[in-house]
Formats: sequence, structure tokens, C-alpha cells
Amino acid sequence: MSDAHAEERVGIDELLERVRSGLDRITPRAAHEAYEAGDALLVDTRYAALRDRDGLIPGALVVERNELEWRLDPRGSHRAPEASSHDLRVVVLCNEGYASSLAVESLRRLGLHRATDLIGGFQAWKAEGLPVLPPVTSG
Repeated sequence: MSDAHAEERVGIDELLERVRSGLDRITPRAAHEAYEAGDALLVDTRYAALRDRDGLIPGALVVERNELEWRLDPRGSHRAPEASSHDLRVVVLCNEGYASSLAVESLRRLGLHRATDLIGGFQAWKAEGLPVLPPVTSG
């Protein structure tokens, strides 16, 4: 690789910082209030093992990260019914608030200009004492 490409390389920490500088990230309490007011769709991108371990946020749409763009693109053939318009306020959450920032950048490229993510992710939501459905136990 030539030195001309060296300046294009960026580490994940710098990339995350760049992405977040363009987002108006939201606190768990503000996200809960927006959801309760009908002004936000909460989207949980945590993988199944974390949801099974820690529980679910009531009313959140569960969409694993690898399906996110297909399920939330209002023009997509595989969209979720909730993905009704590009004006939809989407609040993406992951476990701790890192992967969700990167996911939101991708949603914004699809035109979901009000998409943002939850500061601290599910763990911050739970720590705030906000509603969580307990994990489903088998047995």
C-alpha cells in the first residue's frame, strides 16, 4: 500500500469519535420519555445471548445488527412495519453504547436523519432503573 493511503487509515477509537461528533446522542431517561410520548422507536440490536441474559426493554423493536439496515429502510422490501418513514426518530441501542453509534451512521446514510443512539446502551438504561422485562428462563 502506498503512503498516500496511510492518511486514510483510522483506528476504531478515532472513527467512533468522528461518528459521534455528528450525532445528537440521547440519555436513557430522555429516550424513555421520547418513547413514552410516542416520539421515538427504540431499536435493540443486542445479540440473543445478551437479551436472554439481561432481559428486554418493553416496546423496543429487536433487530440484530446484521439485519438493521434492511429492517429500518423505509424503501426496503424487508422493512419492519415500524419503519414507516425517513422522518422516524430511531434510537438504536446495543449493550454499552459503542456499536450503536456505528450502526446509526449507517442508518443516516439511508436517509434516516433523526436516527441516534443511546448513551451507555442497555446497561445504562438498566442502571437508571428504567423498565426492563426479565429474561425468559426455560425449565
